[in-house]
Amino acid sequence: MKTDEIQGIIEKHLGDGGGLISVLEEIQAVYGYLPADALRLVADETKRSLVDVYGVVTFYKSFSLTPRGKHLCSVCMGTACHVRGAPVIAQEFERRLGIRAGQTTPDREFTLETVNCLGACALGPIVVVDGHYFSNVDTAQVKNIVKKARAGLEEVKVKTDRRIFPVSVSCSRCNHSLMDPDNPVDGVPSVRVTVSFERKHGWLLLSSLYGSYTVESEYEIPKDMVLDFFCPHCHAELKGASKCPECGAPMVSMVVRGGGIVQVCSRRGCKGHMLDLHGGGF
Repeated sequence: MKTDEIQGIIEKHLGDGGGLISVLEEIQAVYGYLPADALRLVADETKRSLVDVYGVVTFYKSFSLTPRGKHLCSVCMGTACHVRGAPVIAQEFERRLGIRAGQTTPDREFTLETVNCLGACALGPIVVVDGHYFSNVDTAQVKNIVKKARAGLEEVKVKTDRRIFPVSVSCSRCNHSLMDPDNPVDGVPSVRVTVSFERKHGWLLLSSLYGSYTVESEYEIPKDMVLDFFCPHCHAELKGASKCPECGAPMVSMVVRGGGIVQVCSRRGCKGHMLDLHGGGF
């Protein structure tokens, strides 16, 4: 760990009004996980207790205290999924990957974890791989899920794919809801933000269906254009600390109602997105 590098990350985010989550996101983007020494330094520099910093890290599943693999597989072990056979599903993943839950394969391709609840109890057993939800999973599907993850998960179909579900999000700075029920996209309330590019500044509506890439905008946006996203209420930039795993552009970070963070790529046309849920749903 490079102390000067960590201090630079802290100063950058605290200087522009960013918070602890933004600091931790960028440190993890640099190192691939959150080293213990980095957490101590963050606690010292932000005048927080190490317990508070550790609490944030362990609350959000997107943060890791150990190096993770290229693909993250999460098996829900909440009550509804458990009674429908989730333990057997987890065992099948362990057998296929040759590791136990909480471990990473030697080639750093897969990390397997079990989680308490993913908020989609009616569709259990639930498995999430690289942000893609698989519902009603049985042991026969595990082999195919692993195969799909290695090859790259396919584009989802909004109207027929059961992995598609709505999320309700708010600004990570002012906590004001970003939902716009008066202007639906994909038949559900949209996520309304303000964007700027070149010399244009206007509204953008995102589908609130996680996995959908439908957008509507005030101006025509050229493909591959990287946009700046802002909250329409407090006007704070919604830029996250991490980079898109697909194209390297900045990710846009929003808070999921009920606990969690959703990130989408700021580049027009890129399908990079990540979801970290915690707790009992939306």
